[in-house]
Amino acid sequence: MSATILMWSVTIAHVLLAVAMVCQAIRFIRGPRAQDRVMAFDAFYVSSMLLLLTFGIRTGTTLYFEAALVISLLGFVSTVALAKFLMRGEVIE
Repeated sequence: MSATILMWSVTIAHVLLAVAMVCQAIRFIRGPRAQDRVMAFDAFYVSSMLLLLTFGIRTGTTLYFEAALVISLLGFVSTVALAKFLMRGEVIE
């Protein structure tokens, strides 16, 4: 019974995260300002990280958790670099 509930929950999470990623991709492409695109990029990598975590829950493999950790670290650094570039015009002072 609990395995069935977990399977359905993960499947629903996959669908909702995919819909969220499509919306974020649209915002990234159509964003009127650079700040909107940075925010869309930030939300996109968080959604992709969560999608990998749900894949890891479904399969029981730790490889997805490690990939999600790497994506989160790289996404954080890239978002900070883009925000700093937008504020000051340069990344490294």
